[in-house]
Amino acid sequence: MQDVQSSPSEVPMSIDRVGVKNLQIPLLVQDRLKESQHTVADVDLCVDLPARFKGTHMSRFLEVLSSWSKVLDYDSFKDLLSRVRQSLKAERAVLRFDFPYFYGRKAPVSKHEFVINYKSFLSGELSGQKVKMILGVEVPVMTVCPCSLAISEKGAHSQRALVRIKCGFKGLLWLEELIDIASHSGSSPVYPLLKREDEKYVTEAAFSMPSFVEDVVRRAAQSLDEHELIKWYEVDVESFESIHNHSAYARICRPAV
Repeated sequence: MQDVQSSPSEVPMSIDRVGVKNLQIPLLVQDRLKESQHTVADVDLCVDLPARFKGTHMSRFLEVLSSWSKVLDYDSFKDLLSRVRQSLKAERAVLRFDFPYFYGRKAPVSKHEFVINYKSFLSGELSGQKVKMILGVEVPVMTVCPCSLAISEKGAHSQRALVRIKCGFKGLLWLEELIDIASHSGSSPVYPLLKREDEKYVTEAAFSMPSFVEDVVRRAAQSLDEHELIKWYEVDVESFESIHNHSAYARICRPAV
């Protein structure tokens, strides 16, 4: 049968990335406490395409993914990238997994525990023999406005904020480490299960540590700076203001040294 994809392109221009997006697969990821956990991932698989080819062979991405182990660690991640690149006869392969990661959180006083699902991703690129990997997570926190607290006779406005971290790293970096860094950068962590004594504690602790988004992003960045496995990072904080119809936002980036 005719191989249309390998025929000459009408516009001889190379393409940086071509492939498939938003595939859903079951996935087994590493868990620091329980060794592993099952989740579901959205997968993007791409390669580069030289100018001389009209198109790529989309079915080959799914063929490679179908025979892959569905177990996510460094070796399997690199193996999948290598197999995609080889199957598509490409110079570079790019891969991204987006998945919920479940992490148990204990209430501060009652110690009741329940899991929170954190939006997470692992992406990477294979070019030559070198794999570049990026780990990311999105973590909700609580913030109390320092200005509102300082000028008000009673109370202050408080709200949830999202801390988003993505970073390049060396060695084994656990998602739990990034989650903990983000969780402790706000006025208070967010908990799934709180009894009355917990709610009292969380409220009083948060009001004793009022935080602008600038404070939150700086605390997170300081912890990331101090982490020996993190080579570079981007951290941003978005606060969903309770008394405004807009969000407050801050970002810090640290390039690789």
